[in-house]
Amino acid sequence: MSGTPDTAAPEAPPGRVARFKRRLQDGAHAAVEPLVALLSRLGVHPDHLTIAGLVLSALSGFAFYLGHTRTGALMLLLAGLCDLLDGELARRAGLESRFGAFLDSTLDRLSEALVLLGILGFYLRNLYALVLHPEQALLQISTGLEPLTWAVMAFTAALALVGSFMVSYTRARAEGLGLDCKVGWFERPERLVLLVMAGLLRVFWAMSAALLLLAILSFATAAQRVAHVHRNTRRAGTDRLGG
Repeated sequence: MSGTPDTAAPEAPPGRVARFKRRLQDGAHAAVEPLVALLSRLGVHPDHLTIAGLVLSALSGFAFYLGHTRTGALMLLLAGLCDLLDGELARRAGLESRFGAFLDSTLDRLSEALVLLGILGFYLRNLYALVLHPEQALLQISTGLEPLTWAVMAFTAALALVGSFMVSYTRARAEGLGLDCKVGWFERPERLVLLVMAGLLRVFWAMSAALLLLAILSFATAAQRVAHVHRNTRRAGTDRLGG
């Protein structure tokens, strides 16, 4: 990659949204500090929490698939807590490593996929049930719920899954090229909070709206990161690869 350090563009100061998110993160880290200290004294390894988060996410996805949205939301909340604790514990215990960071990021993607696939499966399962039982379809139509709605929401869940992966991929690809890409309105914590809130409400429109927002905001965040990398590489003259 061409370009020298003295031609690099200065990093822009964080915006109001970034500063607000940073304050929330600092508050969350401070809140879990006593629990992190306890886990450290008990000899819990950060990787154990990372794997526990994956298992809880799988249970969450299965609960969503069965239609137990509140159980799914609670499992997802616990999975998010594990995701917060593993990094804090690794820093406190001096166990930070490249493999640990790689494993954490990889299992985070798998965890999120399992949850969204569970939600997608819920919509497909209900659509399939209407095929087997036309009387249920007629009953739902009489209440204003068209069978097509289930298919549309399954497609929206798939879009949300792709969008969430794009958010992660754009940052990973940029950092693989040696570029900073810690920007974006809608990252994994925001996605988890949105799904947890929708699950706890346990009404059809809440999860439908959450998936639609998740899809739109995830793609918007991915586009924001693409624009950020384009702007900074052009400005710094680091847009050419190779020698």
